[in-house]
Amino acid sequence: MAGPTSVSAANETIFGDHVYVFDPSMPMADIQAKVTSIFQQMEANQFGTERYALLFKPGTYNVLFDVGFYTQVAGLGQSPDDVLIEGGVNVPAYWMPNRNATCNFWRSYENFAINASEATNNTTTIAVSQAAPLRRMHIKSSGGLWLFQVDPATGAGGWASGGFMADSVVDHQVLPGSQQQWLSRNNQYGSWANAVWNMVFVGDSTPPSQDEFPIKPYTTVERTPVCREKPYLYITSQGQYQVFLPALQRESQGPSWINGTSTPGKSVPIEHFYITHPSRDNAGSINSALDSGKHVIFTPGIYKLDEALRVSKAGTIVLGLGQASIIPVRGDAAICVADVDGVTIASLIIDAGEINSPSLVEVGPPGSSASHSSNPTFLYDLTVRTAGPRLGRNDVGITINSNNAIGDQLWLWRADHGQGASWEGNRTKNGIVVNGDDVTIYGLFNEHHQQYQTRWNGNGGRVYFYQSEIPYDPPEQKSWMNGSTNGYASYKVDARVTSHEAWGIGIYSYFRDSPTKLENAIEVPEVEGVKLHHLTTVWLSGVNGSEITHIVNGVGDRVYANSPESAMRQTINEFPNK
Repeated sequence: MAGPTSVSAANETIFGDHVYVFDPSMPMADIQAKVTSIFQQMEANQFGTERYALLFKPGTYNVLFDVGFYTQVAGLGQSPDDVLIEGGVNVPAYWMPNRNATCNFWRSYENFAINASEATNNTTTIAVSQAAPLRRMHIKSSGGLWLFQVDPATGAGGWASGGFMADSVVDHQVLPGSQQQWLSRNNQYGSWANAVWNMVFVGDSTPPSQDEFPIKPYTTVERTPVCREKPYLYITSQGQYQVFLPALQRESQGPSWINGTSTPGKSVPIEHFYITHPSRDNAGSINSALDSGKHVIFTPGIYKLDEALRVSKAGTIVLGLGQASIIPVRGDAAICVADVDGVTIASLIIDAGEINSPSLVEVGPPGSSASHSSNPTFLYDLTVRTAGPRLGRNDVGITINSNNAIGDQLWLWRADHGQGASWEGNRTKNGIVVNGDDVTIYGLFNEHHQQYQTRWNGNGGRVYFYQSEIPYDPPEQKSWMNGSTNGYASYKVDARVTSHEAWGIGIYSYFRDSPTKLENAIEVPEVEGVKLHHLTTVWLSGVNGSEITHIVNGVGDRVYANSPESAMRQTINEFPNK
């Protein structure tokens, strides 16, 4: 496949100047220089405005580079093995003391193979926390995949706190090291080395045993009940861009593309997409495209919306490149999806604006009642963020009113640092409210909101892996009371719900500003159809006198300030106890 021979042409495509499309005919030294310069710009650029996508056409690339904030790295083949990086692609934590990766957010790897060189001890290191998904990857590196980074000054592993990998193969060992929690879905690996607090495996080919929980904090679900892998951009042998939409799969196990098989699904020509550019597009132009039946690709940048984007047609795909960000500026939602079949919203950062929005993402209007069991709406790799880069306010991050919707790696974050982050500044109530029935979420990260982090009102809900830090910043206990009860549970299932199930729930406290207490980390109705598996609370740090008093419904011992190490973490295997 012919392509440009100069790296200077890499960003001269239909996707604009912040999408670099590399070709194996380009000089490797030039590609190396470009990706290195982008990392140098983005390494510590936590709340910056720049956004990049680094896309590699099929072929082999002898380069070694690191990936910083707001950077997507993706292969443009139909199979991950169509693009091979012979050298390495890593996420380090150099910019934080002690190789601390707990703020390594907002970046992604997708659809390529890595064979790490001796320069990195043949090891691929991806030291990340939230909002840094790995999808459709093949890690061939003989040293395996490390999910943390060692601090050379001390020999200790730097902290890392939460991640997600799906539809991937790691030929050798996955070493989490000090990585505290992780969701692995439909993967295959040589072995999985260890766990810290909460490691969940859903539909993996080779998962570790959960029999020794909580000594070994593994949670294993043999098959993924229902899922469709995230759509991805690729290029044909004739040089045409297309988006591949994988098929819906039920009771799946392992990656969708191994052993010479292709991921089932269909291709959508690029001509069916409206390609946005931040210098040109606004809510009006994007809504016109949606109304005309177009899918949408957001190219990297920040889009300020003076009205909500309205997704009203079944089967619409809305796909972000390079961590594209959208911000409602007049107190509307950012995206409203009608109660229709098969919508995809993927790979976007949705920031709250300064004028309060009741909800930033709405899936189905209130009262939605249609069944979408044969063709659900999917939400992939969404960050919903309240403050950080600037002041922002909203009541709810995501509201799901439609039935059968599926989330796959969602981070709903009321900022605990950055601009606008204060108890009275970035006000929110809930990260997510689920009103629809039969909603499933794989990888729900939900943090710091001022009432319930998660409020689940629909029947038939399922959550596979939950990570939640309750708010750091109540200024005093009376500021964080639910009636006469200390605090708001992180995970709240409404008393009227008769069926709900969750696996691998981890809830953590760091009451930074006052001696605050939370009565229950989880509150659920105690009925036969509500079942919880492998529950964990941890007191991370905080002011003396702070604590989580119980894990669920008054059951489970407290975790609290100045407690002995043995009391810092508490677990429950099953609730209700069988």
